Amino acid sequence: MAKVCAITKRHSIMGGGYSNKTRATQFNPTGKVRKYANLQKKRVYIPELKKTMVLTISTRAIKTINKNGAFATLKKAGLI
Repeated sequence: MAKVCAITKRHSIMGGGYSNKTRATQFNPTGKVRKYANLQKKRVYIPELKKTMVLTISTRAIKTINKNGAFATLKKAGLI
């Protein structure tokens, strides 16, 4: 499963750092944490093409497909 959304191009980011208490008192590194995007493997039916595609997309992309339609969203993303 890919780590990047096919439509919105969302990917993982580095997070973590220092709490405000640590900044105020002394320098203690807290470490870094990788935060992953909420990616789901979905089978999307495209009625204009009469076929289905299996995509790894973010939950935001799922909402976009529900709002704008599968064909328009995938065409704008360059997947069709």
